[in-house]
Amino acid sequence: QMQLVESGGGPVQAGGSLRLSCAASGYSVSTYCMAWFRQAPGKEREGVAAIRSDGSMTYADSLRGRITISRDKAKNTLYLEMDSLKPEDTAVYYCAADRRRWCSWADRVSGFSYWGQGTQVTVSS
Repeated sequence: QMQLVESGGGPVQAGGSLRLSCAASGYSVSTYCMAWFRQAPGKEREGVAAIRSDGSMTYADSLRGRITISRDKAKNTLYLEMDSLKPEDTAVYYCAADRRRWCSWADRVSGFSYWGQGTQVTVSS
């Protein structure tokens, strides 16, 4: 069993930056497919970025250039750096994991076995 706990969300002004963290326990973030999803009010949960066990990364086309996914094996933590934030980035951000060797930001929610509780990001204009 893998447990995931997100942190780092909060209110931020448009144009600002945030770094979200996802502390994992039970298994290593380096051996699992790890991903970030987000869910805005009234919308479906959508993929944002993913990092595979081999370290390769994929990003949602609409966010590419403004976000960076990374992991720290020693801290067993996944990160999401977000820059130039916009009000439409307001959402609950979730960390997800799965034992597959290959994954993508475009994978369905059902493709990930483990989820955190989410962290709220609110971007004001």
